Amino acid sequence: MTEAAATQHQLPVDPPEVEAERDLMSKFDGLIAERQALLDSGVTDPFAIVMDQVKSPTEAVIAGRDTILLGTYNYMGMTFDPDVIQAGKDALDQFGSGTNGSRMLNGTFRDHMEVEQALRDFYGVSGAIVFSTGYMANLGMISTLAGKGEYVILDADSHASIYDGCKQGNAEIVRFRHNDITDLDKRLGRLPKEAGKLVVLEGVYSMLGDVAPLKEMVAVAKKHGAMVLSDEAHSMGFYGPNGRGVYEAQGCEGDVDFVVGTFSKSVGTVGGFCVSNHPKFEAIRLACRPYIFTASLPPSVVATAAVSIRKLSQAHEKRARLWESARTLHAGLKEMGFRLGTENADSAIIAVILDDQTQAVAMWQALLEGGLYVNMARPPATPAGTYLLRCSLCAEHTSEQIQTILGMFQAAGKAVGVLG
Repeated sequence: MTEAAATQHQLPVDPPEVEAERDLMSKFDGLIAERQALLDSGVTDPFAIVMDQVKSPTEAVIAGRDTILLGTYNYMGMTFDPDVIQAGKDALDQFGSGTNGSRMLNGTFRDHMEVEQALRDFYGVSGAIVFSTGYMANLGMISTLAGKGEYVILDADSHASIYDGCKQGNAEIVRFRHNDITDLDKRLGRLPKEAGKLVVLEGVYSMLGDVAPLKEMVAVAKKHGAMVLSDEAHSMGFYGPNGRGVYEAQGCEGDVDFVVGTFSKSVGTVGGFCVSNHPKFEAIRLACRPYIFTASLPPSVVATAAVSIRKLSQAHEKRARLWESARTLHAGLKEMGFRLGTENADSAIIAVILDDQTQAVAMWQALLEGGLYVNMARPPATPAGTYLLRCSLCAEHTSEQIQTILGMFQAAGKAVGVLG
C-alpha cells in the first residue's frame, strides 16, 4: 500500500462537522434593530433623504414638496454660479468625463494644475496638493506627516477623518479636552521634547458650530516645538478678511504649518486639499498613500473648483450676507427658547439641541413636512448623549427665507412640544 493510500485509509468515515463561519455582518444587528424601530414609529428615515430636484443653492424638491435647504454646507452658494457651471461643461467637452488614473501616473490634467495654483493664490502660500475628498486629505496628511516614534495631539471632538488619519499612521495618539488650552499645554508638556509632534485643530467644529481658540492653541503648540495642522473645512470662504478661515481671522497665518480643507462646502463641488509654505511640502506627493494610490478627480470637478476658488477671493458681499443671516437666525431661535450649541452666531452652523432621539426625530420630521430640510445628528457623530438639528446657512438665503425658516421652527417646536 502506498503512503497516500495508507493516509486515505486512516481518515475517519464521518469526519467531524466544521462549524459554520461566523457571519461578519452580525455585529451590526443592534444598529439594524435600532434603525428598524425608528422606521416602525412612522417617521421618514433621516439618513436616507433623496432630493428629486435641486432648484438653487437654497431650494429643492423632496418627496414632491418644495423645500428650503438648511442643511447642505453650501455656505457660499457656489453650486449654481454660472461661471462655475460653464467651467465644468467646458472641461467635459475638452477632456472627457474622467482621468482613469492616479495623479502620479496619467491622472494629472491641465485643470488639476490650475486648481492647485488657484489654492496657492487664494491662501497666499507656496504649496498646494489636491486630494479626491476632504476625508482623504486628512487621512493622507496626518498619516504621512507623523510616523513611528512621533506624536499626533488632537482635540477630543475632532472629525472622524482626523481620527482615521491617526489610525492609518504609526504615530502615538494623544487627545486633549475639547477647546481646552490648559489641557493641551499639559499633555504636550508630558511628551518627550526631542520627539516630532503634530497638533491637529479645527477652525469650526461641524456639529455645534463652535470655534477653536486657535491663536492661543497655536502659541501653546509652538512653545512645545510642535507643528500645527488646522482643518478649515467649515470656515473657508467666509471666515477672515480673505475667506481663508478661522486661522486667518485670528491672525495665525504665520504659525500654522498646514491647512486642510475641502471643495464640498464653500467651493461647491467635491475634493480636498492641503496648503503649506513649508519648503519641503512637495515631498508629500512621493510618500502619501491616499494621494498616490487613488484615482484623481474628474477634469470637470477640478475645473469648477478652480473657478469657484478664484471667485471666492472676491466674494466680500456674499460673506457679509452669510454672517447677517447667521446672526438673524441664531437670535430668532434663541429668543423663541430653543437650546442652541453656541451662545452667539459663531459660524454658519447653528445647532438646535434636543432632549433625546425621539424628540429630535419628531422635530426633524415636522420641519421636513413643513418644507424645511435640516440635518438630524446623533452619536457617534455628536458628543455622547447629544441629539441635535444642525442648520447650515448659505450666502444665497434671502432675508425672506430666514423669516420663513424662523416661522417653521416655531410651528414645529410647538407641534412636538419642544416649545411651550
